[in-house]
Amino acid sequence: MTTAGDFRNGVTIEMEGNIYQVIEFQHVKPGKGAAFVRTKLKNIKSGGVIEKSFRPTEKFENAHIDRVDMQYLYSDGDLYYFMDVNTFDQVALGQDAIGDSLKFVKENEMVKICSHKGQVFSIEPPLFVELEITDTEPGFKGDTATGATKPAVVETGATVYVPLFVNQGEIIRIDTRSGEYMSRV
Repeated sequence: MTTAGDFRNGVTIEMEGNIYQVIEFQHVKPGKGAAFVRTKLKNIKSGGVIEKSFRPTEKFENAHIDRVDMQYLYSDGDLYYFMDVNTFDQVALGQDAIGDSLKFVKENEMVKICSHKGQVFSIEPPLFVELEITDTEPGFKGDTATGATKPAVVETGATVYVPLFVNQGEIIRIDTRSGEYMSRV
C-alpha cells in the first residue's frame, strides 16, 4: 500500500479497477484549507492520461508490472510469437495486445513484454533500431541545404521520413518512441 503523499514519478498504482502510472505529481499546501496532491496519471493499458487530485492520506494498492525480455520470433496471421531466451517458453499474443509496437521490430530481435498479474498489456521495442530502406525516391545533388524530408519504407514495412540525401539500400537508425530518423549507419 502506498499513500498519495508518497507518490513519485514512475510509481504504479491500482485505482478503480485500472492500473495507473504517476507521470507528474505536485504537493499543494494552499493558504486556506487542507493540503492535497495534484497528479497526472497514465492508464497503462489504454494509454490515456488523466489529471486527478488526492488527499495525502488516501491509500492505493501498489501495482507490480512484470517486464520480461523476450525474443520476437515471427507472426502467423493475427498471432505474434515470442520466446523467453532463458526458459525457451513460447508465448503467442494477439493483434489487440500488440498494437503497432512491432512496426520497427524485425524477427529475432529482443523486446520487453509488460504484464500485470499474467495479463500482457504492452510490448516495449528497443529504443533504437537499425533498418534498411527498401523503397524511397532517389536523392539529387544539392538537396541537402533545405532540411526537407521524403517518405521511405523500411524493411519491416513501416514508413519513416528521412532527409533527401538518404537513398534506397542504406541502413538508418530510428527512434522507436517517436518513429523519427536519427542517422545513417
